[in-house]
Amino acid sequence: MSRLLSNFRNTMMLSFALALVIIGGYAHGPQGHGAVFLQAVFRWLHVLFGVLWIGLLYYFNFVQIRVMPQIPAELKPAVSKYIAPEALFWFRWAALLTWLMGVVLAFSRGYLLEAATLGLWQGYTPGVDMQFTFIGTGMWLGTVMFVNVWAFIWPNQKIALGLVEADADAKAKAARLAMLFSRTNVLLSLPMLATMAMNQTIFG
Repeated sequence: MSRLLSNFRNTMMLSFALALVIIGGYAHGPQGHGAVFLQAVFRWLHVLFGVLWIGLLYYFNFVQIRVMPQIPAELKPAVSKYIAPEALFWFRWAALLTWLMGVVLAFSRGYLLEAATLGLWQGYTPGVDMQFTFIGTGMWLGTVMFVNVWAFIWPNQKIALGLVEADADAKAKAARLAMLFSRTNVLLSLPMLATMAMNQTIFG
């Protein structure tokens, strides 16, 4: 077992295989393997990628950005050359897949347009369309966060980390911009997560 857990790829492959066994079990449940089952799979993927995305967002803001000024200058290249680029790879692709699975889930449940318009698509009925107002707000917050990752955080991080040629001033400016947009995503993350976590429980 220790040899298995020492290998990250094998650990993840086994974890995924165990998850597939459980997912297969749900396919034999009362709903069968029709539309509701597929929605459950999409939700699982949405949560899986979302945990990776937001987990890395919190790692950057709770740990890396705060601790970097305390790291001796001779050790900082280890973070900027090896750790940060790898973390940003998983960060940006997890953001894309989280957003994509969220859109697929909303579409499969038949409320994508209602959510995108905050419940106004076919006229707003108080109480009835409130669920679309809330989940739509969460979807728009998630969309802004996703765009921030690809349009601002990643392009500026490439400059700050030296993956794109730039002088010292440009790197410093890019690092600050990346930090500000990353911090913006932290700001938006708690209200976004409130809608995602509470909507399913309150409205089903």
